[in-house]
Amino acid sequence: MLAVLEGLVECRLVRRLNRFAAEIMVGNRVHKAFLANSGRLQEFMVYGKPCLALPRPPGGKTSYRLVGFEDLEGMYALVDTGIQSRAFEKAVAGSLVPWLSKCSLERREPRVGASRLDYLFRCPDGPLYVEVKSAVLRSRDGAYAMYPDCPSLRGRRHVAELEALVREGVRSMIVFIAALPKVRGFKPYAEGDPELYLALRRAVARGVEARALAMHLEKTGEVVLDDPDIWVAI
Repeated sequence: MLAVLEGLVECRLVRRLNRFAAEIMVGNRVHKAFLANSGRLQEFMVYGKPCLALPRPPGGKTSYRLVGFEDLEGMYALVDTGIQSRAFEKAVAGSLVPWLSKCSLERREPRVGASRLDYLFRCPDGPLYVEVKSAVLRSRDGAYAMYPDCPSLRGRRHVAELEALVREGVRSMIVFIAALPKVRGFKPYAEGDPELYLALRRAVARGVEARALAMHLEKTGEVVLDDPDIWVAI
């Protein structure tokens, strides 16, 4: 277990308002909720879809933070990218991620070129720059988590920066957080952004490392690490 989200409330989706806001039904009242995920999330953005949310302090523009959607066998997809990242950091700090077990977090949001990547780790063989992406789109056969689910100029830019680091002799890695229950691997979704799909394949072929780990959210609030090293099919 990577975290416990205290105070989760059960709700249902009413509609998405924009990239970062939605309306949810808590009890018999409609509330505005913050959504920390700019993906389309079309398989979850369905009227009446069961979801989980955290209350937010009063006085703001939103009353709740929408964090998860019911997915398989009573388990939930964790769609909140901020919570995903904190869970990832906790897994690394607890030596639960074998491919980062000898590395320590040196800096968050290091500037690289015209971008800020997510992390700079210090490893025995030198620095390692890491960009983390949320993968909450399920493949048709149910086995894979996929990214992206829509065009992402930001994602393309990050992949280009990772590839540039490799050309300079610096290790770089893209990590996909498969935040869906019962997935056994990750693969990029070509239909979501064909240019990003090709960029990912090219970057990995040229030395950018690609890793993935699987986690999900329980109704009780536990964020569970299912597998710290799932197969990446790029």
